[in-house]
Amino acid sequence: MKGLPKAPRILDALIPILFLIGLLIINIQIFGTDSLSGSNQIVLILSATVAASIAVFRLGISWEALQDGIVKSISSAMGAILILFLIGALAGTWLLSGIVPAMIYYGLEVLSPEIFLVAACFISAVVSVATGSSWTTVATVGVALLGIGKALGFEEGIIAGAIISGAYFGDKMSPLSDTTNLAPAMAGTDLFTHIKYMAKTTTPTMIITLILFAIIGLNYETAGSVDDVKAISEAISTRFNISGWLFIVPLVVLIMILNKVPAVPALLAGALLGGVFALIFQPEIVTYIANDSGSYSYLGFKAVMMSLYGQIAIVTDNDIVNDLLTTRGMGGMLNTIWLIICAMVFGGIMEESGMLSVLAEAVIRKVHSVGSLIASTAATCVFFNFTTSDQYLAILVPGRMYADVYRKRGLKPENLSRTLEDSATVTSVLVPWNTCGATQASVLGVATLTYAPYCFFNIISPFMTILYGYLKIGIHYYEPEEELV
Repeated sequence: MKGLPKAPRILDALIPILFLIGLLIINIQIFGTDSLSGSNQIVLILSATVAASIAVFRLGISWEALQDGIVKSISSAMGAILILFLIGALAGTWLLSGIVPAMIYYGLEVLSPEIFLVAACFISAVVSVATGSSWTTVATVGVALLGIGKALGFEEGIIAGAIISGAYFGDKMSPLSDTTNLAPAMAGTDLFTHIKYMAKTTTPTMIITLILFAIIGLNYETAGSVDDVKAISEAISTRFNISGWLFIVPLVVLIMILNKVPAVPALLAGALLGGVFALIFQPEIVTYIANDSGSYSYLGFKAVMMSLYGQIAIVTDNDIVNDLLTTRGMGGMLNTIWLIICAMVFGGIMEESGMLSVLAEAVIRKVHSVGSLIASTAATCVFFNFTTSDQYLAILVPGRMYADVYRKRGLKPENLSRTLEDSATVTSVLVPWNTCGATQASVLGVATLTYAPYCFFNIISPFMTILYGYLKIGIHYYEPEEELV
């Protein structure tokens, strides 16, 4: 009779992690920003193989149990995968219809290089607070802001850093955000107590972020000139029928999200409306993309379908504009989805085998002060973002692990919920193989390691919450008469 599975040791859990980190470092050195095209995916599968070998041959866990863990892990990412497909489709029809070119055109009219980075961060923050979704923000106004910034002469990594900083501010602070609802649910507090308490660390972090972007903007020597901006605007207006009516589509999507319509139907509606507006406002572009003969209904169907599923490119006499007017549709998301699935395979094996739990428990045993407890929580969240490759798991697992520890030490649950958001939510986008990092890199077309150094809000947030913990600034304790259960 087969014995019961053994409990993993710390060494068992560290081997796959160290293997993953070591191989990823080598991989990035060899392939650079092209590592997302397949080599990172293979590294994750090889690391999953190492973890599975330890689980099966040393711990005695059956492959069937591990496979169940993999399936459960991948299932948790299916919502993100559906959203990714629809973001690709939306980007395609919003280019074909002239929506994104119109955003770039009007943006160039009002944004100057000196204020652009601050404006990009602030606009992304406002939209993200309104929608509750960093992904939707980056895929819509973020794409347009990236085009404007490139036209003004900024490097794409700095622009993406400003957009993502603002988008993840909203992802933290919006009551519509899934992570903003998930964190207090895991910690055991209510939503608005969580948001009010989180503002104490988030507000100074955002102020510092805006100051840094203001300093960079005032001192940045952009490659673009007034003549370049004028040439870009002319190239766009010559190719597209630019009209304020085009903004009806993003406005409809925004209204749907504000009315708590789920992301999948809202994005699908936005993509399909983009196709309809392309047929109405851009007949010349539709005919150009279809590259065929026949009735307009035939050409329109073909062009819209092409924009939904595949790569389309609109060529002008301006090279900068040509870079902006290219999308890859649903098909362009396949590498990212491949990466997410491979990451979920690795995370599923690590969680099902108990290896992640044993590492987390080892950390908890070394916690003594309030500051070290908050620092350990933040470090655990970042660790889970690296190892499970999923933002939600980086909130869920540490939330379950630390909830009882915080209660026993007399700390109210909002201390935990804030720490979860200040570390798990914002750092996910800094990890190339995390669902968030892979998604934003794919949507913006900017490698994670290229934009990560400029995501000031995301980098500062966990350090701010740790600093507050060690200085005991605004720590909420239970009153002696309160029930600690």
